[in-house]
Amino acid sequence: MRRLRALTAVGAAALLAAAGTATAAPSPPPAPQPRITDAQVDAAVRHLDVSVADMMRRTGVPGVSVAVVHDDEVVYLKGFGLRRVGQAPAVGPDTVFQIASLSKPVSSTVVAGALKSPAEWDRRTELPGFALKDPWVTGHVTTADLFSHRSGLPDHAGDLLEDLGYDRPYILDHLRLAPLSPFRASYAYTNFGFTAAAEAVARAHGSSWQKLAAETLFKPAGMTRTSTEFAAFANAPDRAATHVKNADGTWSPRFVRDPDAQAPAGGVSSTARDMARWLRLQLAEGSLDGKRIVPADTLARTHLPEIVSQPANATGSTGFYGLGWNVSYDSAGRVRLSHSGAFELGANTNVTMLPLEELGIVVLTNGAPVGLPDAVALDFFDVAEHGKATTDWLGLTGPLYAQLADAGRSPTDYAHPPAGAKPAKADSAYTGTYENPYYGKLTVAAAAGGGLTLALGPEPQVFPLAHYDGDTFSFETAGENAVGRTGVTFSASDRTVRVEYLDADHLGTFTRE
Repeated sequence: MRRLRALTAVGAAALLAAAGTATAAPSPPPAPQPRITDAQVDAAVRHLDVSVADMMRRTGVPGVSVAVVHDDEVVYLKGFGLRRVGQAPAVGPDTVFQIASLSKPVSSTVVAGALKSPAEWDRRTELPGFALKDPWVTGHVTTADLFSHRSGLPDHAGDLLEDLGYDRPYILDHLRLAPLSPFRASYAYTNFGFTAAAEAVARAHGSSWQKLAAETLFKPAGMTRTSTEFAAFANAPDRAATHVKNADGTWSPRFVRDPDAQAPAGGVSSTARDMARWLRLQLAEGSLDGKRIVPADTLARTHLPEIVSQPANATGSTGFYGLGWNVSYDSAGRVRLSHSGAFELGANTNVTMLPLEELGIVVLTNGAPVGLPDAVALDFFDVAEHGKATTDWLGLTGPLYAQLADAGRSPTDYAHPPAGAKPAKADSAYTGTYENPYYGKLTVAAAAGGGLTLALGPEPQVFPLAHYDGDTFSFETAGENAVGRTGVTFSASDRTVRVEYLDADHLGTFTRE
């Protein structure tokens, strides 16, 4: 019956013509081919000075350093602006920047260099003190699962513990209390899951993470100013201070970000010159200057999609996450690898590569994320492809970063209590010590000058409480993950207090002793 319907639809002659190939396997589509010429790359490189200067002018970001690699050569290496606002030293190719989450593809390169075969990426993660809520998941979660953010841990699990001053062992130990989404079926970006896997690999090699990174990648690749330790950045004479934007649009170096607790995920510091050497190694499949640094097959595994991170949008494109890399495919079928880094306390970075074109760019900045590194990279590849920028990339990336920064803010305006707000009870109704299995101890005390304070963390951070309405107060959050004012609600009936910004995963309720 099926053949009769086909005969009716296409006719006997067509079927006879196809008979000789009816059983042949379908041919795969042709492999994508390089499309960007040397002349096009040269034009994009010549455009960079103008592009970077224009975006610095529009954003006010104090300092930028850029490197471009093409056909195993560094074709652009330049610094712009100041290492620190108000001081003369300029940014150069050897200025050390904190690269934030651009650390992840660097760290996946380290692990690729430490493994003997691609299959070792699928080895179970074994690290004393680290477990997940589901014992079965704990027994099966692998390096690849944690490096691709598909373990089921909540988004940014553990980051708030770091903000409160807890160290890495405490944070990794307490991830067992975090709720899990479906294992290997859901994507959520987790710095401390990533960190646990990296630390487990180092331990399996009888090493610390810092030593493994130095001996596996930094030293053999000649990355002489690259480190995974905050002290190396802090003591570097030619370093870029981190800056945040003030209300009047100016920039100030007001904060210091010590990311040692999550060193594999966000603790690398480096220079444009060193990152250019790393780009060359990536684009040459693990070799550099004729020397094999990282096995080609273990490195290639890092470039493959492991999980969907961005479902298909209106244009039909889908984003994936590999092992420390964002992985996507363009309309020509070429793989594009990228990663951004962002510290709200003052750093923003981007790396983007088209391996088929042997072309990559890295952009480092010393300003809080406003989209400049991503826009410079997008603009560069746009000019290389089309001879000119086809869109205002900064006009797109800037608002996206602003939207991300606002995502965790409370919908309640705690700075303005409602008309007719109910009065608070006596201070004694709230003062005391409250316990939480995840966040530890919370103490509410009467302040010397009146009012209440709230203390959190192992070396308590003290926050003045402002009354909002009835048994609800608020305080101004601080740290990398600050979200402005957050609510603090007391309940006399069950002797609890709930801290709003700590409660995204329903872990933010403390019980009075």
